Amino acid sequence: MSLMAGGMAIPDSKLAREITELVRDTETPLLFHHSSRVYHFGALAGKHRGLKFDPELLYAGAMFHDMGLTSRHSSPTERFEVDGANAARDFLRGHGISETEIDIVWTAIALHTTPGIPPHMHPVIALVTAGVEMDVLGLTYHEYSDTEREAVVNAHPRPERFKEDIIQAFYDGIWHKSDTTFGNVKADVIADKEPGFRRGNFCDVIRGSAWRG
Repeated sequence: MSLMAGGMAIPDSKLAREITELVRDTETPLLFHHSSRVYHFGALAGKHRGLKFDPELLYAGAMFHDMGLTSRHSSPTERFEVDGANAARDFLRGHGISETEIDIVWTAIALHTTPGIPPHMHPVIALVTAGVEMDVLGLTYHEYSDTEREAVVNAHPRPERFKEDIIQAFYDGIWHKSDTTFGNVKADVIADKEPGFRRGNFCDVIRGSAWRG
């Protein structure tokens, strides 16, 4: 077990090892290393915020959060977040995890692209989103020390073209079911009433983040 900056490490358990093996065998290296960084950044965020959380549940949520982008787990009609949550649920049920804990992981994955809600929920739910927002969007980039960021990226490299590659990975995973991408209805209402309104753009935020590459 290799400790990360601040002592944040992948849980040393049979469950975590099997999660690692499954995700490594199912996802592309891009998504596998991204998901691993999501765990470490989420765990570090929990430490920074003084939150108590189960590292195994956080690891499950982080590692399965993008499984819905893979062909093996992509359904024809569900949002990719739900596909990933369902894959995690099936895996955890097969390993005897309680339904209460499975519901936490399921919700963490299902809500990881819904900003503003996870921070008010269970720490595992909040921290999966925190890890995603750090690695993809760089929203809390300056809340991590240089040492912490470098330790995570050294363990799970972030390629120079990560921003464009992750946008392409999202597209590849969802283009065939565009009906599931129905967006934030509040932005739709404002745009309907205010012709000059310019809604935030996920891809613009990625490209403009403090991360290089």
